[in-house]
Amino acid sequence: MPLPAATPAPESEAKILESAARLRILGKLAEGGMGTIYLAEQEGAAGFRKIVAVKTIRRDLTQRDDTRVMFVGEAKLVSDLLHENILQIYQLGRSAEGYFIVMEYVVGKNLEKLVTFLNKNGKLIPPDLGAFIVSRVCRALHYAHNKRDYKGNPLNIVHRDVTPSNVIVSYAGVVKLTDFGISKAVTQRMPDERETVMGKFPYMSPEQAMFQGTDARSDIFSLGLVSFELLTGKMVYKVTDMDTLIEKMEKFRIPHVGRINPAIPQALGDIIMRAVEMDPKDRFQTAWEMGKALEHFMYDKGYGPTNEKLAAWLGELYPEARKQAFW
Repeated sequence: MPLPAATPAPESEAKILESAARLRILGKLAEGGMGTIYLAEQEGAAGFRKIVAVKTIRRDLTQRDDTRVMFVGEAKLVSDLLHENILQIYQLGRSAEGYFIVMEYVVGKNLEKLVTFLNKNGKLIPPDLGAFIVSRVCRALHYAHNKRDYKGNPLNIVHRDVTPSNVIVSYAGVVKLTDFGISKAVTQRMPDERETVMGKFPYMSPEQAMFQGTDARSDIFSLGLVSFELLTGKMVYKVTDMDTLIEKMEKFRIPHVGRINPAIPQALGDIIMRAVEMDPKDRFQTAWEMGKALEHFMYDKGYGPTNEKLAAWLGELYPEARKQAFW
C-alpha cells in the first residue's frame, strides 16, 4: 500500500530526529506556529515497521516555561489515556532541536477540514452520522474526565480545547479526540485559568471566557458548539477576540439547531441545545449522560450508525478514502 502524501523534510531536521527518536522520517505532514508534524516509520527486528507521526515544538518556544510545560504535560498526560477514541502517544523525546512527541498516525480528516469540504460542495453530514461522531467524542471525554492515577486518585482532567480541528475521523470510521496540550489536571503545572486565557475563542464555554474556572461541563459546552457546526456547517461564535465573544454570549441567543438545518430530528436538536446552555447547571452534567442521550437517539429503534457506515460515507466523499481506509 502506498504511503500517505507528505512533503519532503529538510535533510538536517530529518537526521536530528532520526538520531534522537530511532526512526526514519518520511516527510512533512503539517507546519504551524508551534512546530511541525512529520510522517515517520519506526523500525525494529525482523522487518518490524510502524508508521507514526512525530510532533515537534519550535526551539525558541522551548525556552518559554509555559509552552514547554504544556507540550511536555500533554505527552505525560495522554500517555496513560488508553482509549480507542483518544489519539495515542507513544514517546516523549528530546533532540538537539528541542522536544518531540511520537504519536499514532491516523489516515483521515479532522472535523474542521470535513466541514469546510462539505460547505464548499453544498453538502451536510447525515444527522445520524453527525450524532455518531459526537457520541464517540463523548466516550473519549467521559474516559478522560474520570481518569485516575495508579493510586486511584482522580486526575480531574478537563480538555479545554474541544474544537473541530481536534477531532479526527479516520477513513475507517473511527473517531479520535486529540491535542490535550492545554488540558488541566491535578498532575500538571498549568497557568491559572482564572488569570490566563486557555482555549480557542469560538469554542470557549461562558465560564472559560469569563475566567471563572472550568470543569467537565465546560468541555460539554464546547462539544455542543462543535456539534452545531458539524450538523449545520455554521459556526456559532465566529469571533477572534474575547470582548466580541463575551458580547455575543450576553446578547445573542443560540438558535435551535433545527432552524438552521430542518433535516435534524427534534430529539437530536434538543440534545445539542442542552449541551450549549449558558448555565452549566442546565447542561448535561457528564459526557456519559450526553453520550447516552445520543445513543438512545441513534439506536432506540434498532439498527443505527456504525464505524462501517461512517467509513462508507467518507468513501463517497473522498476518492482516496476507499484506498486508505484500512491502510
